[in-house]
Amino acid sequence: METRSITAEIPMAPRMAEDPAALVPELAEVSAALFRAAGNGSVPRSTISLVQLRAGQIVGSTYLTVLHTGFLRKAGQSEERITSVASWQDSPYFTGAERAALALVEAVLLPSADGERVSDELFAQAAEHYEDKALATLMFAIGQVNFFIAVALIAKPVPGRSFTDPWR
Repeated sequence: METRSITAEIPMAPRMAEDPAALVPELAEVSAALFRAAGNGSVPRSTISLVQLRAGQIVGSTYLTVLHTGFLRKAGQSEERITSVASWQDSPYFTGAERAALALVEAVLLPSADGERVSDELFAQAAEHYEDKALATLMFAIGQVNFFIAVALIAKPVPGRSFTDPWR
């Protein structure tokens, strides 16, 4: 396996020249349904964006990190909240509900030395902050970002370009 030098510049071009959604247009319906499910209003949009930003950080996707940072800025979130997502455990900028959501996304994406990733205790803590519909919505929002993680890591869209046009 070839290793890139850590000092090498990263090209500002996508790995796939053509938008994968254009190649497989059947996915547009699935993608739209995921956006509707995550945006049903039972969980604040800012919480969903925080969770999705953390997911991008965890998997090392500059595209997702830049995308969700931009969403949070446009929504008026403070720079302190946005920049401390990576260290949310000791940050004073998050509510208990947001902390539960961030803990859930980490549990889903990070391996656990104890076996089960989402423990009964973590689920119970999240359930203290979210009613059933909101907890299901949060689960689907984590699933939504996971759907796009594969696209971000494999196709490698260009960070900072329009959400609808990262392939040009």
